[in-house]
Amino acid sequence: MANYDLIERLTSTFRELERDLLLLSGQLDGYRLLVGRVFALPAIEKGSEHEPLNEIEVTQKIGKDAHEAALAHFTRLFIQQQSEKISSKAAVRLPGALCYSVNVDEYQQTHELVARVNQRKIELEKIISVESGLASVQRFEWVHRHIPGLITLNAYRAISIVDNPTTLRFGWANKQIIKNMTRHEVMVMLEKSLKANRAVPPYTREQWAEQIERELNNVAMLPASTKLKIKRPVKVQPVARVWYQEQQKQVQLACPSPLLVLCQQDNGEAPPEIGELLNYDAENIRYRYKPEAQALKLLIPRLHLYCEQ
Repeated sequence: MANYDLIERLTSTFRELERDLLLLSGQLDGYRLLVGRVFALPAIEKGSEHEPLNEIEVTQKIGKDAHEAALAHFTRLFIQQQSEKISSKAAVRLPGALCYSVNVDEYQQTHELVARVNQRKIELEKIISVESGLASVQRFEWVHRHIPGLITLNAYRAISIVDNPTTLRFGWANKQIIKNMTRHEVMVMLEKSLKANRAVPPYTREQWAEQIERELNNVAMLPASTKLKIKRPVKVQPVARVWYQEQQKQVQLACPSPLLVLCQQDNGEAPPEIGELLNYDAENIRYRYKPEAQALKLLIPRLHLYCEQ
């Protein structure tokens, strides 16, 4: 069980994160907003976290409304700050961008503060996910005992500053998590699950053990040189495509939160052109380039584990 020193570090790190987020809100509130555009996405209701998203309707906010929505988004850390119907397992996303006019000192101050906020977030995640040494179910209980109602997904998510972009365009990305594995690595993973001696609904402990043993046998029958991979789809996510005219370079960023642009007009910088995020429709996706799918055989569906044919 996590010790008292770790609990103190957990609560103190979180208090520092809260304080710094309030400082950031105050700083941004004091700057002149040059342009703001954010896109509210439908809330994910409890129980529907794993349902596929084939359509997503976007609601646009601009100007002051965008600014206020962004500040609320950055400081939304507790379940109590949202409707009881909304899932706390699915992070609330608010893609978009806000551009503020700043001088040299303000630019430096906000950059340093955002860096500190993001460092606090990294420290908090490390304390909870690594240093506690607890399993995921135990971590949930431990965190909520000491910080009731915390939405860890929101607390971990970094805030991004984009320096002097020319344009910001938004779109959707369909991605997959792909991890190459050896036969030995998969067997070790399955043996660990077997030793845990758990019951996984709707199976009893005995039924679940039988299921894992069948999976182990199927993997053991493969040649040792078999190439295996976990290929798990990730829900569609909003992305920002940032274009830098001087460098003739485009960078694509995940965009679950509004990007911040600090514009030093005294140094000749101009606010970027901020594009629109259109509604997502899975049936009308246009791929710029879609590589030919590799021939794979599904071996263990629950793990999204495939072997090359």
